[in-house]
Amino acid sequence: MRVLALYNIKGGVGKTSSAANLAYLAARSGRRTLLWDLDPQAAATYIFRIRAKVKGGGKRLLKGDREIESAIKGTDYEGLDLLPAEFSYRKMDVALGDMKKPARRIAWLLQTLEGEYDDVFLDCAPSISLLSESVFVASDALLVPTIPTTLSLRMLGRLDRHLAKHRRFRRVEVLPFFCMVDCRKKLHREITADSGSRQDLLATTIPYSSLVEKMAVRRAPVNSYAGWSAPAQAYERLWAEIDRRVPA
Repeated sequence: MRVLALYNIKGGVGKTSSAANLAYLAARSGRRTLLWDLDPQAAATYIFRIRAKVKGGGKRLLKGDREIESAIKGTDYEGLDLLPAEFSYRKMDVALGDMKKPARRIAWLLQTLEGEYDDVFLDCAPSISLLSESVFVASDALLVPTIPTTLSLRMLGRLDRHLAKHRRFRRVEVLPFFCMVDCRKKLHREITADSGSRQDLLATTIPYSSLVEKMAVRRAPVNSYAGWSAPAQAYERLWAEIDRRVPA
């Protein structure tokens, strides 16, 4: 089972839209797919028309008092399930702080799903926390959507330094990609053109588009309603690149 986390310390960089579209494309390709919405804002949960409610809240789920399978919901798309978020997820760090080996908690929960899914996508909140560190341990790869701006690159560098400090995070592969790229902006053009220093940078870039913003209006992945569009085609290329880069 392959675990792919959409993560960035910085918010507003396209994590949820990328998680929703990549999970949709994985399921469409025939892979049994789960998207776990770990952000208390529950944007991915909203997009897939699932009620943002987990009985007993995030704490009960983390403790194992409720089986993770019982919280999973089906979506409108064959092969794609969703584990919804809710506002109580904002307290997951507090719950993890009271547990033994908190960094292993997400991995332990996902182990119970081994054999049920081929791919698990984690849509993460923008933070460095006990929860995010548990995600680092559980994941095969961190997919890091990055806007081509100075501040976004600064946060990417901070993530690199944080991961390098801790041996337990060395297994996870970091795969950044440029997202929300607006070629009308000189800075965006310059940064995307001058990115050869990072060997881990994925080649595919996701363009800025109002069609992606409409995902919250249509409550569906952009690839499901505008597959002909530039961002949808870019997400297809991105998924093919990730699928090749991260062993299944």
